[in-house]
Amino acid sequence: MSLTKPFDLVIFDCDGVLIDSEKLATQIDADELARIGFPTPYEDVVRRYTGLSAATMRRMVEEEWGRPLPSDFEEVVAAKIKEKYLTELEAIDGIAELLGQIAVPRCVASSSAPEKLRLGLERTGLWPLLEPHVFSTVMVSKGKPAPDLFLFAADRMGADPARTVVVEDSIAGVQAGVAAGMTVIGFTAGGHCLDDHDERLLSVGASVVTRSAAQLKALLCTDQVRLRGAG
Repeated sequence: MSLTKPFDLVIFDCDGVLIDSEKLATQIDADELARIGFPTPYEDVVRRYTGLSAATMRRMVEEEWGRPLPSDFEEVVAAKIKEKYLTELEAIDGIAELLGQIAVPRCVASSSAPEKLRLGLERTGLWPLLEPHVFSTVMVSKGKPAPDLFLFAADRMGADPARTVVVEDSIAGVQAGVAAGMTVIGFTAGGHCLDDHDERLLSVGASVVTRSAAQLKALLCTDQVRLRGAG
């Protein structure tokens, strides 16, 4: 595996890339949807809503079912996710080592709210490796799959989108990175990734898929030595 363009910035998604949170959040979403009369299998929640903001997920669910979700749906889910974060959340295996060794600037651009982002990164010990360069979807008008968040992050980091690499685990995230004119690496180390996840990420524009932090480290930390400052 190799990257074909020089890059000066790596943008990491958070959930499912830095922290193994999607498997927790997705199960909570599926359980809560079933409890309130919107039964959606876990696998469907993964395929349809991973990487999207809570507002986008609400809109899609309500459009599909033709009726509104309870007004407190997001608050109930957020409270249950916080409880899981405090007891079960872990970083993706090997990701802290990667963050400590990557030489080019890096940041986080996530569909999660700022409070959830900080909690997840603090609970897994990753916050000191990334702050203050942590960007949330609330900072832009349109979330993923629109390119706005990635373009905003690149601008804040002073990087050219064409020289930026995005690491993403979701369809919406890959689409957003491609729309932003960035190189996208699919990442399938998260516990939520299904058997066909590699193919799905490649089908929407990921240049390559890595299945572990070790593979991602080999790709980024090898190529960045050759490519940094090139072009």
